[in-house]
Amino acid sequence: MASASVSRESVSQSAVFPQGVPGWVPLLLGFLTAVGPISTDIYLPAFPAMEDTFHTDAGNVQMTLSIWFVGLAIGQLSVGPLSDRYGRRMPMLIGNLIYTVASAVCAFAPDILTFSIARFVASLGASASLVIPTACVRDMVPDRNAGAKMLSRLVMVMGVVPILAPMLGGLVVAVASWRVIFWASAAYGAICVLCVLFLLPETLPFQKRVALSPVTLVTRYLTLLRDRGFTSHAMVTGFSTFMQFSYLTAASFVFIKIFGFSPLHFSMLFGVFSVFMIGASQVNGILVGRIDSARLLQGAVIVSLLGGALLVAVVAWGKWYAGPAWRHDQVWLMIGAMLLTLAPTGIIFPNAMMGALADHPSLAGAAAALAGTMQYVMGALAGALLGMFPTTSALPMAGCMFFGTVMMLFVCALRPKALEPQSQESGAG
Repeated sequence: MASASVSRESVSQSAVFPQGVPGWVPLLLGFLTAVGPISTDIYLPAFPAMEDTFHTDAGNVQMTLSIWFVGLAIGQLSVGPLSDRYGRRMPMLIGNLIYTVASAVCAFAPDILTFSIARFVASLGASASLVIPTACVRDMVPDRNAGAKMLSRLVMVMGVVPILAPMLGGLVVAVASWRVIFWASAAYGAICVLCVLFLLPETLPFQKRVALSPVTLVTRYLTLLRDRGFTSHAMVTGFSTFMQFSYLTAASFVFIKIFGFSPLHFSMLFGVFSVFMIGASQVNGILVGRIDSARLLQGAVIVSLLGGALLVAVVAWGKWYAGPAWRHDQVWLMIGAMLLTLAPTGIIFPNAMMGALADHPSLAGAAAALAGTMQYVMGALAGALLGMFPTTSALPMAGCMFFGTVMMLFVCALRPKALEPQSQESGAG
């Protein structure tokens, strides 16, 4: 069965790219996938300005981030199976059109309620770009290690735009209205529509598409959830997202309001964090194949856990024991601890995601969707949880980030020990 499955995958790949996957394909998929990260990151420096414009409190502005995550979670549950049924291109096209129009509505929203509704609709459209590129990788590259390497390249590309996004957002807030940010998001969505129309190939042949019905859909998801290999790896990505979104939700208030960073300086710091995450993903691309991907995942989780523990220690010491004179040193120690916590996600994501998809080639869209939904449900929980705390201390952010790393290590230990060898045998068959 494994050999037959791989044979069918090889036919699929040769039908799309007879000479092998060209180098521009990961660039294109990364650019499309970046719709989600850029829409999350670009308006973070604008949180305080939005709070003033809408005459609301910080918790309500933070809640728009949770609404965004909820929409991404719901959208992925639908768009993944749709891409297994109708192919990859059409759902991507429709999703990017929805995202473009809804982002334009966000740009002229008169109040926080209208903004939140438009943001939710935009997230439903953006969910297509989070699920389908990963499924395309699985379509084209069935081998787990090769897939993890290609995902590492995709992570690099999708990470470049989010580095620039908060810097652009911070610059916009410094010289113009935060609403310009969402006009820029709408323009990005329109470019993605053109890319899908003229550049994205269809990676799922008609003969490999599966029927779609409510019963089939539920059965498909239950099949995935009952698989220990899928669930454990998907939960690793979920708690990694919880940790990252704890940072995303609270960091702008922590660094801008507590430590006095300007929006532009905060966005530059955000870019530094992103550079380290991208660097880790490229290290992963070099090491995958030389070192077992399961071992790489385990090591990266442990490093992130150590960084989270150090972050909590630094923040707690600064809050309860150190005097005001220690404030400058505390900021730099916090930044160092956050780098140690966040950078390993560049290794964690590609290895955990390919581990989740490895044994389900015929359900790649549904598997990517369910894993993505777990991620953004956890992200929404992180945002909602942090929204309950006052923005007067970095401790809630540090505590939530550390909790995410602890849970990553816990679910990592639940992975089936025989998964990696089985996966390699299947790829060899």
